[in-house]
Amino acid sequence: MIPFNKPFIVGKELSNISRAVKEYHNLSGDGIFTRHCQIWLEKRLVCQKVLLTHSCTAALEMAALLCNIQPGDEVIMPSFTFVSTANAFVLRGGIPVFIDIRPDTLNIDENKIEEAITTRTKAIVPVHYAGIPCAMERICEIADYYKLSIIEDAAQALLSTFNGNALGTIGDLGAISFHETKNIISGEGGALLINRERFFERANVIWEKGTNRKKFYNGKTDKYTWIDIGSSYLPSEMIAAFLSAQLDIADKIIDKRLRLFNHYYTLLEPIVCKAGIKLPWIDKENICNGHIFYIITNSHRERDDLLKFLNQKGVNAVFHYIPLHSSPAGMKYGRKNGNLFYTDNLSSRLIRLPLFYEMTESDVRFVVDKITDFYETGK
Repeated sequence: MIPFNKPFIVGKELSNISRAVKEYHNLSGDGIFTRHCQIWLEKRLVCQKVLLTHSCTAALEMAALLCNIQPGDEVIMPSFTFVSTANAFVLRGGIPVFIDIRPDTLNIDENKIEEAITTRTKAIVPVHYAGIPCAMERICEIADYYKLSIIEDAAQALLSTFNGNALGTIGDLGAISFHETKNIISGEGGALLINRERFFERANVIWEKGTNRKKFYNGKTDKYTWIDIGSSYLPSEMIAAFLSAQLDIADKIIDKRLRLFNHYYTLLEPIVCKAGIKLPWIDKENICNGHIFYIITNSHRERDDLLKFLNQKGVNAVFHYIPLHSSPAGMKYGRKNGNLFYTDNLSSRLIRLPLFYEMTESDVRFVVDKITDFYETGK
């Protein structure tokens, strides 16, 4: 069986965890490894300030707090995304407004944003699906004109770029994931990218459970107390220690995934016309990190039949999101704007293929051979 995903160790992860315990005597967070990860991300992504979090979900929740989302405020986002994108704002009383995606990138359709804006709109949340950049130039123009915040859900997009800028650093705030299914992993884990100086001080307070602990330990106040809302958003130092080792060789990891991604693409191209399937969008002007390789089948039934066939042949392929606007919670807490044709249509036909660091080109050929067998035998 070729698994869909497989967590991996690349070097000093376990050694770093041991050092956190035995050398630095720090497990609770905000230690030397947390700071190493934050500095690495700030320098590499050219981001003004980064705070490591225990998940990308936590980073999105912090973003909702920093943008002061209040009950009744509307936040525009794609329906084709993970539940955390919406949950972060619903927890503050906000209303997700779901709009359609583009048929090429599967990202939020920037041409559908303006018609969804009302007097209650507070923010836009572009989601960079599969590490492929949204049309950030146009999204920024809209946000500037209507004075809206941009919170980039870059969970899948570490080291992807748009016009030379790292995804997550273009809007006001960005969120990244280090979940074990991502390119760079720490089991659970995430980071909040803070791109506007006006958020710096309050972000530290929210990160530290609503206290001024950071100021206190830096000698900037003589009292350590509760001053704002917040929560325990720090990851443990063991998570940061594991992540630190992965970040140190991030380029090697991304390069390997891109080689596998390109190998998939090369082997599958010959059957695209014959089978009628669609492959991921390739943007020659921007850099994608090779996070997901998917195919889009001709119908929902064909998708289900192919998934069943692949799993029977030893390939653990999976589908992706059930659109949020059609979920029970999505209908209760949010609303859709306009016709979400591409969201409904494409989400029902998409299959994600196995892609992980320790996968081999031989594994890729095996997967492609099984897909070819499926279509050559008439499904």
